[in-house]
Amino acid sequence: MLSKQKGTQQIFDYLKDVILWRLEHTQTPLKECPLNYESAKFKGSHLGDYIAKHELNQEERIALLVSLIAHVYPTFLREVSIESENGVLYFFSQTRSDQKNADPTGETILYVFAGDDVAGRIKALQFIHENRLFNKLQALHMASTEKGEPAIRGKLLIYQDAFQEIVFGSTITPKLSEEFPAQEITTQMTWDDLILPEDTLEKLQNSKMWLEHNHTLLEELGMKKRLKPGYRVLFHGAPGTGKTLAASLLGKYTDKSVFRVDLSVLVSKYIGETEKHLANLFSKAEKKNWILFFDEADSVFGKRTNVRDAHDKYANQGVSYLLQKIEAYPGMVILASNYKDNIDNAFMRRFQSVIKFELPKMKERLRIWKHNIPEKIEQHPSLKLDEIASKYVLNGSNIMNCIQDASLKALANKDRILTQEMMLESIKKEYHKEDKVF
Repeated sequence: MLSKQKGTQQIFDYLKDVILWRLEHTQTPLKECPLNYESAKFKGSHLGDYIAKHELNQEERIALLVSLIAHVYPTFLREVSIESENGVLYFFSQTRSDQKNADPTGETILYVFAGDDVAGRIKALQFIHENRLFNKLQALHMASTEKGEPAIRGKLLIYQDAFQEIVFGSTITPKLSEEFPAQEITTQMTWDDLILPEDTLEKLQNSKMWLEHNHTLLEELGMKKRLKPGYRVLFHGAPGTGKTLAASLLGKYTDKSVFRVDLSVLVSKYIGETEKHLANLFSKAEKKNWILFFDEADSVFGKRTNVRDAHDKYANQGVSYLLQKIEAYPGMVILASNYKDNIDNAFMRRFQSVIKFELPKMKERLRIWKHNIPEKIEQHPSLKLDEIASKYVLNGSNIMNCIQDASLKALANKDRILTQEMMLESIKKEYHKEDKVF
């Protein structure tokens, strides 16, 4: 690891020389800076390799290096100010609580790019809004500012997974956070564990066929110009009927990661934050060909709310932006809802497939009971699974809770024998949880 960091210090020495030059030449365009970045000289570090791999130009190199200051060189801006006897960068940075060191903001790179030249600073603003480091590569972004403060004063930040790649040369799965409102879901189960009516399973297999053969259809058969990108599916039905498991299995059997989008995290108190985080999510998903799974989708994709105040206005704007991203996404998007009728009719026509997940009937309930009771637990002759399946209307999730509870009781008795009485006690508990009459 240490050998791969060789050259990193020299890269930051280069950045320091550029900034010292800027502090002495406040009106000179950055392109006239005589300091050259020698790519070959800095190879051997993950940072240098990243810069070379993406062929970052002068502005991109500087923006990236400045963003790393807070993480790997926290005293950098103070050192530059002391060496130059010029503290102007402190005015364009965010001072830390120790009142000694400072973290870079958007204004920091504006000054490094253009100094006191107003026209140059305006051009630098365009860089932040349009450059690939902030968009296509999804490496950098800026923190939100307080109401009334210019957005450019936000702290310059680097996304977690980009930081891992740039500094350590490795990739990680992004974790659920405000800046990344999704979490990977996986399963150890198989298609045999998904007990559903044949019609539902057949429709799921059609979705699986799209994942397996869409590329061939578009590229080899020349349908790219005739078909819209992506595949949008609606899963609708009561909770606990297998919607999440079905999404996980589609990913598992087509070797694609499935990310459940947390719609509650998307609600932001800052205007524009939702759009920024969505852009980050969809950009990463497109590059990795992820399946995106929006659970409880009617909370966002339901009937549009009336605009009563500014919050409603921006909430509806956020939904419109999300709909645009979903329609343009070239991969699979799954929306799950408890009630199909809650989904906005204007969006229904965008689905290529609508799959209903029904509560299991007696036949499916019996299969779920038999399939999931542990083989190493003995079933007492009193246990009548056909009777239980016929009498007690439970969904798959309920049944699994009952099996878990009853199995634990059998283990606690040490004889590992599962009785009718144990199972009925567990079913009663499950009924009471949902305020149902047992």
